[in-house]
Amino acid sequence: MALTRISQGSFAQPQDAATTETDVSAKNDECDPHLVVLEPEDNPQNMSSFRRWLAVLIISSASLCVTCASSIAAFTELGAAQTFHVPHEVTILGISMFVTGLGTGPLLVGPLSEVYGRNAVYEISYALFFVFTFPVVFAPNIAVFLIFRLITGFCGSAFLSVAGGSVSDMFPNSSIANPMAVYTISPFIGPVAGPLIAGFINQHLYWEWTYRVQLCWIFVELLMLVLFVPETYVPVILKKKARRLRKSTGDPKFYAPLDRREGTLASAILVSCYRPFQLLLFDRMALLLDSWNALVLGILYLAFQAFPIIFEDVHGFNMQTTGLTLFAREAAKYNGDPPPETRLIMGQVGGILVPVGLFCLAFTTYPQVHWIAPIIASVPFGSGIYFVFTSTFTYLVTAYRPIAASAMASNSALRSAFAAAFPLFAGAMYNRLGTVGATALLAGLATIMAPLPSVFYRIGARLRKNSPFAAH
Repeated sequence: MALTRISQGSFAQPQDAATTETDVSAKNDECDPHLVVLEPEDNPQNMSSFRRWLAVLIISSASLCVTCASSIAAFTELGAAQTFHVPHEVTILGISMFVTGLGTGPLLVGPLSEVYGRNAVYEISYALFFVFTFPVVFAPNIAVFLIFRLITGFCGSAFLSVAGGSVSDMFPNSSIANPMAVYTISPFIGPVAGPLIAGFINQHLYWEWTYRVQLCWIFVELLMLVLFVPETYVPVILKKKARRLRKSTGDPKFYAPLDRREGTLASAILVSCYRPFQLLLFDRMALLLDSWNALVLGILYLAFQAFPIIFEDVHGFNMQTTGLTLFAREAAKYNGDPPPETRLIMGQVGGILVPVGLFCLAFTTYPQVHWIAPIIASVPFGSGIYFVFTSTFTYLVTAYRPIAASAMASNSALRSAFAAAFPLFAGAMYNRLGTVGATALLAGLATIMAPLPSVFYRIGARLRKNSPFAAH
């Protein structure tokens, strides 16, 4: 059976790093009629715009669901404390444990998607996310509740790393900005929308209903992932194509590059899982960006603990209306073209908006100031957060396109570690410094970090040129 071959130059998407071990042998076998190669109809970047955008929207909504699950716990803490007869400080761990799972999970599932493909990771991880949410809903004690908050965070974490790889699979550099902007906003609307949803539920129903509603949402997302999201990872697409050809022709000689991987599967998985740590240890640009993101996300999660203090204690809001104050309009689109450093221009804007929003928030928290003022102040803060992460995520998937999922995994791990730790001392900090002093302290920290995206913009090309991982 003859196969129509296309030249490597006609394939806009670079081969993933997971197949680099087989590149030499693939070149040696270039004339092998049994080597399965990518053809235009197989290329995920040649799918219709509708199909690609539908996949992006479903993946983004699944990510939104996962990150909502992280922050909805903020409004279940008092109810859980009463039910399990523990101090409020213990139930705060519900957020920290989930975010710890979000941070550690990508170190495994991100690289695994570069071995088994995106869909296998999506479907298995989300199915486990659904199953392990049941013990959270029906937890008999605080230990079970916290353990399964950690496990569900781990299971849902694929959408903080693998999703970036899926977007880079389906869109070339010239048009990746818009889908990345859509994807980026979803995991950061999630922590903002979580308290909004939980606020309404907890105002009218018992706290456990928060997780029951979440359980229904997870099930709907799982169905959509199975039905409407195609496999986009090229090496796995070729492997499946080779399997079909062997079956349809009866010729066992057809093979894909992944079929000729050197070494055992276990060693391949081990190497893939080590890659995010390699990026943090040996790639200075990735480490700098990830550290900046970690501090920004830590401030964001600390602010989640601050909002109930500001709006309930200072302004006398009930639980329902407090959730509304966290839902700010986020709208931005960045259409820059490569080189990847141009993606950081939006981050420069975000780096300024974050401290501006925090300073405005700090000095509008006095009881005599109308409650609308801190709500307005939260808009530049939220917008700045969105700009920061949109620029960083787009940079990572373009600069490290061959290993986009691993690059996103290293970012997720470091920033989630900060996000898990910061809420633990929020209460003590706000009690000691007051709403004005504590929020102003965060604003000062954000001000110190404001020049970082400009610095990264200037040094990024040089660091990327010396990187063994980045695309040059």
